[in-house]
Amino acid sequence: MTHPNAADGHTLYIILISCIATLGGFLFGFDSGVINGTVDGLQAAFNSDSVGTGFNVASMLLGCAVGAYFAGRLADRFGRRAIMRIAAVFFVVSAWGSGVATGSLEFVVYRVLGGLAVGAASILAPAYISEVSPARYRGALATVQQIAIIFGLFIAFLSNYLLAYAAGSSTTEFWLGHAAWRWMYWVEILPAAAFLVALFFIPESPRYLVLRSKKHEAQQVLTRLFGAAAAKNKVDEIDASFASDHHIPKLKDLIDPKTKRIRKLAWVGIGLATFQQLVGINVVFYYGAVLWQSVGFTESDALLINVLSGALSIGAVIVALLLVDRIGRKPLLLVGSIGMAVSLGTLVIAFLNATTAADGSLTLEGIYGPLALIGANVYVIFFNGSWGPVMWVMLGEMFPNQLRGTGLAVSGLAQWLANFGITLTFPIMLTFIGLAGAYGFYTVCAVISIFFVVKMVHETRGIELEDMQG
Repeated sequence: MTHPNAADGHTLYIILISCIATLGGFLFGFDSGVINGTVDGLQAAFNSDSVGTGFNVASMLLGCAVGAYFAGRLADRFGRRAIMRIAAVFFVVSAWGSGVATGSLEFVVYRVLGGLAVGAASILAPAYISEVSPARYRGALATVQQIAIIFGLFIAFLSNYLLAYAAGSSTTEFWLGHAAWRWMYWVEILPAAAFLVALFFIPESPRYLVLRSKKHEAQQVLTRLFGAAAAKNKVDEIDASFASDHHIPKLKDLIDPKTKRIRKLAWVGIGLATFQQLVGINVVFYYGAVLWQSVGFTESDALLINVLSGALSIGAVIVALLLVDRIGRKPLLLVGSIGMAVSLGTLVIAFLNATTAADGSLTLEGIYGPLALIGANVYVIFFNGSWGPVMWVMLGEMFPNQLRGTGLAVSGLAQWLANFGITLTFPIMLTFIGLAGAYGFYTVCAVISIFFVVKMVHETRGIELEDMQG
């Protein structure tokens, strides 16, 4: 069918509600990045070793995995909007609790609660945006989710830097007698509360409403989105796209009834979600400050480098936004994989040439310090111009209506489990095989992702959600 153009007066409304949904992405980014500047504070406050610190940092990701898995399925039962509201409440409680925690167990409980919210927001925001957007600029709007994630990371890095700078260090006592690292978590309460309020002003996904046999309500929403002329036909198209034998999606939908095997599309979703983490991006997000301090930068300089990386990331995602509906998803993924493989390889070379001091700290002398700094930021640019946004775009749109909830659930679970594994193992790899060994592993994964994109990924640009094939 032909979608209305901007002259119909509905485009601004679609952009507005999409931006509200992406506030979940902002909180996803902030919650993921805020830990970066608090690692020293956690070690001092809870007296934890490298393994304990790794688990404190990675604990949120267990909640993310559970949140992503169940949010997709619960959203098919209770609605995208309702589950996002619950996630917003969890964001508020987690931000408060992480700052007041007095021990590792209490901290982990609050971080897991925040993880449930992050996991839910990570899959529901792009899915919601895909379900309310026309195919011709669906990719661009879904990419705004990644801009929100990176902006959230950037604000977390900037907030961490300013608080640590004002206090003297992240572990120094600051306002009201609390250490600066605790305030780094409490800053998140304001945007989380704003997200909760804003969710009461967006409509439910029309595809969910049709799924629940609420066609009249779906037509009302579609009228606001696309105009009265298109709404009735679109309701019929959505209804026809669901399987005739049942409407409520089930996990077994991911198994091909003919071959009795898991559908190839499900494996593609799992592969996209997993490779996005295996290239090691969240080591930069979660351990950036520790990484740069380990090769000779001061805490202040390390936090400032994080701010620079965040700004470069935003620029790279904007480029992806401009290109994703022009050249497609697959070309961006391929270029990103090649660029990450080269830049990660550069980091390996730099870290292989680091010198070790008597206390075990590393120093990058001569050309290798600038080489590592440039390599890391080029890597961040390639990731955020490709796999960062495009993976979420594809997960939100590549599954047919009948498979979207369950496909997102399984892919989201795989994404966050991989994230957890990479984050938890980095401090351990740092101890046993060093930075060069850890980044060598990420380089190999980036190289493998090139072949995965070429062999497994199919283009989804410009295809209506109702025309997606399973």
